Amino acid sequence: MKKILLLLAGVLCMLLGLFFAIVPGPSLIFFMAGLLCFSFDYPKARHYLRLCQKALTKSCRYLDKKLAR
Repeated sequence: MKKILLLLAGVLCMLLGLFFAIVPGPSLIFFMAGLLCFSFDYPKARHYLRLCQKALTKSCRYLDKKLAR
């Protein structure tokens, strides 16, 4: 039952992420939440979640440096 709920939540978050990629909104947050739900059962999703986290951290550091000037 728990696995099914996690998968449904992951699918819902991914669909919302796709919707907000077309319409202005927080698409990245929903994509990462979907990957988080999928990462409990699928190691490949865990890998993609780590890649997204690293890319987001790198881009935030870059923006912090640019805004600090």
